[in-house]
Amino acid sequence: MEFWLWLTVFILLAAVLYLAVSLCLIRKSAEEILNTLEDSLSSNTNVLISISSRDHSMRKLADRLNKELKKLNYERRRYQMGDWELKDTITGISHDLRTPLTAVCGYLDLLDKEDLSGDAARYLKIIRSRTMTLRQLTEELFRYTVSACPTSGGSGSSGDPVILNRVLEDSISTFYAALISRKITPEICICEEKVSRILNRSALSRIFGNIISNALKYSDGDLRITLEGNGTVTFSNHASRLDEVKVGRLFDRFYTVETASQESTGLGLSIARALTGQMHGTITAEYENGVLTVRVVFPD
Repeated sequence: MEFWLWLTVFILLAAVLYLAVSLCLIRKSAEEILNTLEDSLSSNTNVLISISSRDHSMRKLADRLNKELKKLNYERRRYQMGDWELKDTITGISHDLRTPLTAVCGYLDLLDKEDLSGDAARYLKIIRSRTMTLRQLTEELFRYTVSACPTSGGSGSSGDPVILNRVLEDSISTFYAALISRKITPEICICEEKVSRILNRSALSRIFGNIISNALKYSDGDLRITLEGNGTVTFSNHASRLDEVKVGRLFDRFYTVETASQESTGLGLSIARALTGQMHGTITAEYENGVLTVRVVFPD
């Protein structure tokens, strides 16, 4: 009797041990699946799920997830290739338009030297204005595709030591006359500490310039610019024409608040976002109590 009792206890202990080991292995496999799945979804890698468990159900689950990951990676590559091809096409078209537009501007300069009647001079002025607008929009489109497309040689990824204070001051100086003409007196608060980062100076200037240009469009008459020692640059202004929905779309390609506007492609902040991302920074926009705040951060 005692023998059978001990045998029963032994069998129960063995069963419990087997179940405990099985649960540990299943838990380990689940963690392996979760980690690989998160890595694959958050990056552009083609890593598939591989588990050490020999459990039939877990391996079947991994195989099923791998099939879905392959489909996802295929669709992701299709999207990326289509996006790159579109940007390359736009780059080529923009580049092709720049040459004839430059020639047109040259002929307009020659016409300016001619003795024209009042109506002819007025028409010439209109043509020049429209041509310059088209040239500006084409240039902006070209800059966007160059900065956003990895195959077109954007300059945002390379860099040298740059003092953010100086670049920001230069950008403000460049736009100061335009700000004053719009009756906007900027309030500037730049930390005394030199903030140095490894960045592309030209790209950084374009980022600041595009944000200030955006303020010129939508500011109600104020603009506050601050630079903190941790590499955070903040641009804030009252903007009654905006709301939370519009601000949420400011970084979208080709989005403009005034849809009828013919002088903006809606690419300024898209370019800023693309260049900021290439230099491993972040750019955000928020709208609260009628104030638009655009914040750029370049961590140390």
